[in-house]
Amino acid sequence: MNTQPNNSASNANNKSTNNSQPTQEIDLMALLGALLDRKYFIVAVTALFMFVGVIYAVLSTPVYQATAMIQVEDGGASVPGFDDMAGMFESTSAAVTEIELLKSRSIIGEAVDTLKLDIIAEPKLFPFIGSRAYRTFTPIKDGDLAEPSFAANSYAWGGESINVFRFDVPRTAVNQEFTLVAQANNSLALFNDDGEQILSGKVGEELTSGKFNLTIRTLNAHPGTEFTITRKDRLNTILDLQTEIGASEKGKDSGIINLSLESTKPSYAEKVLDKVAAIYVRRNVERNSAEAQKSLEFLEVQLPEIKKQLEYAEQRFNDYQIKRQSINITLETQGVLEQVVKLETKLQELNLKRLDIGRKFKKDHPAYQGILEQIEAVENQKQELVGEVGNLPETQQELLRLKRDVEVSNQIYTLLLSKTQELDIVRAGTVGNVRIIDYAEVNTSKPVKPKKALIVVIATMLGGMLAVAIVLIQKAMHKGVEDPSEIEALGLPVYASVPHSDFQDKLSGFAERARKNKTNKPKSILALDNPADLAIEALRSLRTSLHFAMMEAKNNIIAISGPSPSVGKSFISVNLASVLAQSGKKVLIIDADMRKGYLQTQFGLKWDDGLSDYLSGRLNLEQVTKPTKVEGLSVITRGQIPPNPSELLMHSNFSKLVEEVSAAYDIIIVDTPPILAVTDPAIVSAHSGTTLLVTRFGQNHVREIELTRNRFEQNGVDVKGVVFNGVIKKASNAYGYYGYYNYEYKSN
Repeated sequence: MNTQPNNSASNANNKSTNNSQPTQEIDLMALLGALLDRKYFIVAVTALFMFVGVIYAVLSTPVYQATAMIQVEDGGASVPGFDDMAGMFESTSAAVTEIELLKSRSIIGEAVDTLKLDIIAEPKLFPFIGSRAYRTFTPIKDGDLAEPSFAANSYAWGGESINVFRFDVPRTAVNQEFTLVAQANNSLALFNDDGEQILSGKVGEELTSGKFNLTIRTLNAHPGTEFTITRKDRLNTILDLQTEIGASEKGKDSGIINLSLESTKPSYAEKVLDKVAAIYVRRNVERNSAEAQKSLEFLEVQLPEIKKQLEYAEQRFNDYQIKRQSINITLETQGVLEQVVKLETKLQELNLKRLDIGRKFKKDHPAYQGILEQIEAVENQKQELVGEVGNLPETQQELLRLKRDVEVSNQIYTLLLSKTQELDIVRAGTVGNVRIIDYAEVNTSKPVKPKKALIVVIATMLGGMLAVAIVLIQKAMHKGVEDPSEIEALGLPVYASVPHSDFQDKLSGFAERARKNKTNKPKSILALDNPADLAIEALRSLRTSLHFAMMEAKNNIIAISGPSPSVGKSFISVNLASVLAQSGKKVLIIDADMRKGYLQTQFGLKWDDGLSDYLSGRLNLEQVTKPTKVEGLSVITRGQIPPNPSELLMHSNFSKLVEEVSAAYDIIIVDTPPILAVTDPAIVSAHSGTTLLVTRFGQNHVREIELTRNRFEQNGVDVKGVVFNGVIKKASNAYGYYGYYNYEYKSN
């Protein structure tokens, strides 16, 4: 006779149907089902992350961006005729060079020194909410301060400010944070990290102690308010500012440079960006006027010397005329004098030009050599004229020489003075090839950071992905059997899949509260209190399957065990016994768990006078057998807890008990402890005709169930089948799982 349960064929059909579906599709549906099963967890985690994102977006300090624009004009002249060919060759944009100059340490360093950016002084803010309270405070008039909240007087709540003019520290204290405390009467005190006072005094005074020097221009705060003040390393401050300042050319070869600087303080960003741009423009003008400046410096040195020479020549000429009684130069001598003066003037101009070229080129340069040749030619002409002067009378020669010195010195002095004025005009009129188009400005109504909407979206997505990852990881790590086909793959038929009963949870809750209240109210039996429950319908199906399965059994005793505790053996035993009794059978249920058995609580009985008392010979069968409120159902409780339960079960009294009850009852159900914990189930099953295992949905692993079967087989016991208990409706196993399909079907 076929002893398989009726749903085996259905199981096989479902298995074949499932196997015909693509494996990948089944896996994807299982993963989707796992997510649906934990949808409330995913929603909760996602909502939590979204809430944190909203809080962060609201409380985070906004970052503003100051922008400025500079134009770089092309100052270099192109070669005539080659303008159209310039685009054929790659060349570096002038703006690229100017950007590097603008962000150089020289310019940034001057801005740091001028604005004292290496001194950081900030008020201490209350954690989390202090920043928002401080920046949202709106003073009615200058100097207004917000009242401290939560009695936190040491924190700044709005309106506090400090202006540090000087803060010098020893090299070992650079980058260290100090605490400045505002005190009454416009006083202050400076403390280090260890709480030691370093300086104290009045605002506006220069405070000195060793290598510490501090000068505070203004301080506006309640007494007791703390500020943090730090002297940063100058080089690191410059390097950080180089990184923070953004500079880029707008378009290709446009010559337009966009500058930007982000900061939590709009005024700071504007001030720094404007200062850097101003220094850069000034340096550019100085660079373009450097040549005129150097020439001007040279002429300013030469002018006093030429003036002295002129005065000396005039003095000698006047003295000679007085000595010779106002002798005048003849017309012939006058002509020679004019020519000599011209040559001397030209010679002086060439010498000045030679000095100017000598600063730019080496002496072997063609330009320098050309000047030397011109000087030599003028010298030769001068010597020829000097030879002509030798034919004049001695008095005329001396007078010519003195007059020549006066004229030449006067011409040279006039020339240098004119040249100086020209260079001064050139230097003053130099404007450079860069200019500021837009000064720094901040749009305080639109901070660039944080992007509040984006933060909330990212936080929400992160929470959702994290929750999904947790669910999938738990799914991958969880090895509890949720599909009875995994059990049948071991060769063990599944006789029934008992759904989880919410009504049973309520009954258990009532019993638990009764236990805490120390009342003797018994646990209710689900088969009696809610006979239409799906779990009881599944046990009725099990009853039918057992009817056919026990036809070949050696006796009418059913041993029920399980791999581990808390799988629901007692629940199955009691309710199965009740269902069998309701069908007109005379049923006996025995609590063979003499260690922790509690079947007596299901029927409102006491544990005494039970199985252990019979096996020890103290009581007979009639004395240990107790009736229950279920008609046709009797129970033998566990009795006193013995020190040797296994030995009692191996005693001949247990064999005697089996013979007596087998003849007196239609069906006997023996509730045994878990087989993987103790050996008692193997002893009991050796005397029973049918052995059933109870496994729990999602709790017992496949390996655990296989080990349980092997343990029985080692003791010569053949496990008849499995009752799959506590099945929960889950989307993850809704596909390809025949055992879940338990439908409620009752009259209205």
